[in-house]
Amino acid sequence: MTLLVTVFAAIIATVVWYKNAPEDKLKVNILCFIYWGASIMWLVDALFEYAELRAQYFTPAPADMLNDFYLGLCVAALGLVIWLIVLLIKDPRGVLKAAVLKSKK
Repeated sequence: MTLLVTVFAAIIATVVWYKNAPEDKLKVNILCFIYWGASIMWLVDALFEYAELRAQYFTPAPADMLNDFYLGLCVAALGLVIWLIVLLIKDPRGVLKAAVLKSKK
């Protein structure tokens, strides 16, 4: 489930990035890299888990699936938080800079 959640997040982020690709003022490409990196990480994890469990890999317990789903959502949320921090630091539209300068006056 973690792999599925991160792959769907990566696909959605890639579509949003591609739609706004020439400008990319919101630095969505960073979000794409975060999600695709997480997807590759979970793919490698799934391959090693499959090598260990074989056929049992395809019959997980419902509690394990729910835990994996929550973990996938947490990874997606953490990716969004990291992207927001990078966005606030880079401030491509100058919003924070304008707010700070306005508050000093």
